[in-house]
Amino acid sequence: MSELVTGEAVALELRPAKLPSRALALLIDMAVAWAVYIAVTVGIVASTSSLDDAAAAAVAVAGFVLILVGGPIAVETLSHGRSLGKLACGLRVVRDDGGPIRFRHALVRGAVGVVEILMTFGVVACVASLVSARGRRLGDVFAGTLVVRERVPTGRTAFVPPPPPWLMGRFAGLDLSGVPEGLWLAIRQYLTRMGQLDPQVGWAMAERLAGDLAERTGAPAPQGVPPTAYLAAVVHERQARDARKAFGGEAGSAVPGSGPSDPAAGAGASAGVAPRPVPPSGGRGGDEAAPPGTGFVPPA
Repeated sequence: MSELVTGEAVALELRPAKLPSRALALLIDMAVAWAVYIAVTVGIVASTSSLDDAAAAAVAVAGFVLILVGGPIAVETLSHGRSLGKLACGLRVVRDDGGPIRFRHALVRGAVGVVEILMTFGVVACVASLVSARGRRLGDVFAGTLVVRERVPTGRTAFVPPPPPWLMGRFAGLDLSGVPEGLWLAIRQYLTRMGQLDPQVGWAMAERLAGDLAERTGAPAPQGVPPTAYLAAVVHERQARDARKAFGGEAGSAVPGSGPSDPAAGAGASAGVAPRPVPPSGGRGGDEAAPPGTGFVPPA
């Protein structure tokens, strides 16, 4: 399984393509490219029979570069990593972070592919794919890309529980730039599987992850806040920030539970100040449990 992590701390379940499927896709692409090249060459020779040898050689070289080198680059750029062979084998070229490739990625892959595929008949590409842990050839290494399988069995999507409402917006001013992607992935995996762990083991793991996160951010968990709720609140804050970047400054700015009837919360939100967390206990007959569905209980 590929360890591709998005900005929302979600591990993309994309599997790197194996050498046999990549070789089959390459054979299909090369067969189509050579068929087009031969057809175009025959047509050019028939229409330019009056040219001298130098002009005919120049036309042949230009056809080779445009069809066998420029053709795959154009196809991968326009199809976002899906050539005819890859489409038939259920493969796709993506960036290291899981995003679609652009022209510069396809250009580097095609330029290096001239040496490791065309000039060496694919020997260098096969050796590089066998040596690489994720089956990448030299073109993928230099371009920062990865060939993955798109047609994989769909599994059950892991659900990250939301933080308690009284922690919403509590960490709005937290600096998350120093948190590595590996720690985000570990926190998410714990949150999605904490119900399957032994309570003592799960608590110890949550404390360790909360300590690592506090060391990276410089802000430990507030007094009385369980480490699991602290982890969920910080992950929720990162998701809200990424949503604001992707969909505009207003996305994710509203705090659940604060509406028009809560003027204090509205004023705090408009002033850019994190809203005050709702006290865990109120004048409702001692009902201290968090709303159902969050999976967390506020501290006593």
